[in-house]
Amino acid sequence: MTENSSNLKRFESFDAFYPYYLSEHADPRCRALHYIGTTFTFPILLAGIFLNPWILLALPFVGYGFAWVAHFFVEKNRPATFTYPLWSLIGDYKMYFSWLSGRLPAQLKAAGIK
Repeated sequence: MTENSSNLKRFESFDAFYPYYLSEHADPRCRALHYIGTTFTFPILLAGIFLNPWILLALPFVGYGFAWVAHFFVEKNRPATFTYPLWSLIGDYKMYFSWLSGRLPAQLKAAGIK
């Protein structure tokens, strides 16, 4: 990780970014709201593909809607999406599938999150 003149953290890789991403989601309630939003993205994606492509317009509102509520009202931090849009999207799905597979507790511990 490096910092530029505006004190913005710059990560050299997703592997370096992911512990930071997890630290921004330390509160389990924040992660739970992320999981709800992420879960809803799958049927919306399928409906958009198989029923009507206009439905795909709902994806960012549903996926980010739950996440941003979690950050503004639970975690009380600025969503990483605003600074790292692609890595945050990847991080969200990695966190989600890690949670589903039971690998998330070890990842949180490695990132220093209790």
